Amino acid sequence: MSRDIREVIRDEPLVRGRLLELLAGGPLTVPELAASSGLPEGEVMVWMMGMRKYGYVAEEKGTTGDGYYRYAAVRRS
Repeated sequence: MSRDIREVIRDEPLVRGRLLELLAGGPLTVPELAASSGLPEGEVMVWMMGMRKYGYVAEEKGTTGDGYYRYAAVRRS
């Protein structure tokens, strides 16, 4: 069962920080981030799309052998 959208929004600063901490070690795919964070893959995908839209992460060119993009944290001023 998916979480209520209000709960997801409330957790935004915490989750964004946790995902960016994981990406500090280098680029990761959504499944890798989900496994490391304990969050469901679908939720991680939503977070990554939002973080990409607002310039927190960027996709690396090309995909892994499994067809996943790797995401890297973007240095923000």
